[in-house]
Amino acid sequence: MSNTILSLDQGTTSTRAILFDAELRPISSAQEEFTQYYPHPGWVEHDAMDLWQTSVRVIRNVFADTVTDSGAYPAALGLTNQRETTVVWDAETGNPIAPAIVWQDRRTSATCAKLRADGFEAEVTKRTGLLLDPYFSATKLAFILDQTEGAREMARAGRLKFGTVDTWLIWNLTEGNPGGRVHATDATNACRTMLYNIHEGTWDATICDRLGIPIEMLPEVRDSSADFGETTLFSAPIPIRGVAGDQQAATVGQACFRPGMMKSTYGTGCFALLNTGSTPVTSQNRMLTTIAYQLNGTPTYALEGSIFVAGAVVQWLRDGLGIITDAKDTLELAQQADPEQNLYLVPAFTGLGAPWWDAEARGAIFGLTRNTGPAEFARAALESVGYQTRDLIEAMHADWSATPEDTTLRVDGGLSANPFAMQFLADILGAPVDRPANLETTALGAAYLAGLAVDLCPAPDEFAKVWRADATFTPQMDAALRKQKYDGWTDAIHRTLSKA
Repeated sequence: MSNTILSLDQGTTSTRAILFDAELRPISSAQEEFTQYYPHPGWVEHDAMDLWQTSVRVIRNVFADTVTDSGAYPAALGLTNQRETTVVWDAETGNPIAPAIVWQDRRTSATCAKLRADGFEAEVTKRTGLLLDPYFSATKLAFILDQTEGAREMARAGRLKFGTVDTWLIWNLTEGNPGGRVHATDATNACRTMLYNIHEGTWDATICDRLGIPIEMLPEVRDSSADFGETTLFSAPIPIRGVAGDQQAATVGQACFRPGMMKSTYGTGCFALLNTGSTPVTSQNRMLTTIAYQLNGTPTYALEGSIFVAGAVVQWLRDGLGIITDAKDTLELAQQADPEQNLYLVPAFTGLGAPWWDAEARGAIFGLTRNTGPAEFARAALESVGYQTRDLIEAMHADWSATPEDTTLRVDGGLSANPFAMQFLADILGAPVDRPANLETTALGAAYLAGLAVDLCPAPDEFAKVWRADATFTPQMDAALRKQKYDGWTDAIHRTLSKA
């Protein structure tokens, strides 16, 4: 064994492994994409075996680069994963009984609508902190049990296991575990299933009964930094000691350990989490109440908001409009834009997320003039990310009055590398924006949780002290202009809403 930590990051489109040293600096990495399946409109599936096999291959590729010669295997493995994606498998054969239903999948919309019409959403929110939506695992699991021949009978006989992707990978990784295969998850993944009572810390019998889900097929829920068995698949045993859903792992990687701290990850969409400490805050603005991480049996809660389109708006400029050839082109174009033009782009391509939750809204552009061109489109696209983030933060402030007005936002994800977008974000928030020196925050968070469990990493307060910013963006816009621009955005949003 060495003082290195292996992080396995199983994402929606690719699987990646990163080996970190004892100072949590990346040493080596490997990544592999896998196939996405779209059998019907609104359906998104993965082959669960692809998720497993790519995980094995990327780990072996990292070891081939760094471990083979020295024979020094990592002291621990941390796992982070795409959340809500649902896998059901036969415990006797180890084979999935159906394709994995991905978090993006909307096939259970009608089921959710019926439950909502029956008045069940309030019960779900009270118990789980979530909205009644196909996004979460519960109705996906019920669908697999209902639509797969013989599944209900197998479930009643105790043969079937359910898990989000972390649980599926742990089950397979622990094939040779001394105590047998481990069927477990952590609190951050459990709380995204819509089956977990975040107040009691248990699977919720009322919701399971309503959906016909046997509690016996659900995994044991453990801390985010805990014993998840060991894997013996790589020549030497490696203990699995850290598990967290991807957005929560990024929260840990950003060292957002104090109440009031907030991180926002800018990928295809955007996920913002606000640490609310030991208090689960019930949102009045349709934000989600979730668990940020759980250590020593104690959950730390968060408010979460989702923006559907962040980096995807840049992809639209490239692939839809053809006005750029590379995402980096938006920086120069935005800087060239005419400051006298006030163009607003509302990227509601698939509806609006938090705090609006308007699935029927569609994208719109306001303020076009004869002189509007590619530069103005690029600037409006980048600015839309800042405006949407402010919408989230305004809602969070309304939900949790303890949020300090001068909270610094910590950012990560691909779009955080764009200085124009991050400067505008600071300007429209009227608050600093910190971009970390280590941008691998999701994998870093999983590695930290694993290292914490084997005493390689310091306690959270000490870890927070070594967090470093690569860049800090401070507000440069005066208050009057900030108000004018945000008022214009608010007007554009209300014109776009389907119920306006």
